[in-house]
Amino acid sequence: MSRAAVRATALLAPLALVVLTACGATATGDPAAEPAPAAPHVTPASGAPAGAPASAPLPASEPVRVTIPAAGVDTSPVLKLGLAADGTVEVPSVADGDKIGWYTKGVTPGETGPAVLIGHFDTARGPAVLRDVSRVRTGAEITVSRADGTTAVFRVRELEQVAKDRFPTAKVYGDTTRPELRVITCGGEITDGHRPDNIILYADLVG
Repeated sequence: MSRAAVRATALLAPLALVVLTACGATATGDPAAEPAPAAPHVTPASGAPAGAPASAPLPASEPVRVTIPAAGVDTSPVLKLGLAADGTVEVPSVADGDKIGWYTKGVTPGETGPAVLIGHFDTARGPAVLRDVSRVRTGAEITVSRADGTTAVFRVRELEQVAKDRFPTAKVYGDTTRPELRVITCGGEITDGHRPDNIILYADLVG
């Protein structure tokens, strides 16, 4: 069994509630807070699946910088995220709303398996690092700079918007036979101070 398969088998059982939950809180009373941006949505035009050529996997090396030109993202350092006490994946703090985090219990970006990056669309302070996720289309590139000096370039294959209570845990965190990347943020209109959906970018290593 591959290293990624071992991790997936060990992790899928407790991941039934692994969603990005702490995104989009708005009620602060802070006059310095920016207004909430328009609700992010994945449309059929942006989310239609697209194929991507496979690239050889890279050895393990932690991510240090993430760029998503289509969404205006160029951020470092990359935060390290684990599991919170309630079984959900940790998310960047409100103070780190301009940064992206890497889920450390999965593979590093470029290894065989699904590497997972997480960032806020907005927080109580206003727009965050993935505020322009709606501009991403299939075929867009995501570049992850790694601690060993190499870069892993991914191409977006699919975009998906799902209700948080229907989060596709197996699809996001389950084993894959090639290096893949997931980028997760929040979506949908704010309800009771939070956004009810997750937006997920699925990407394949291409260089």
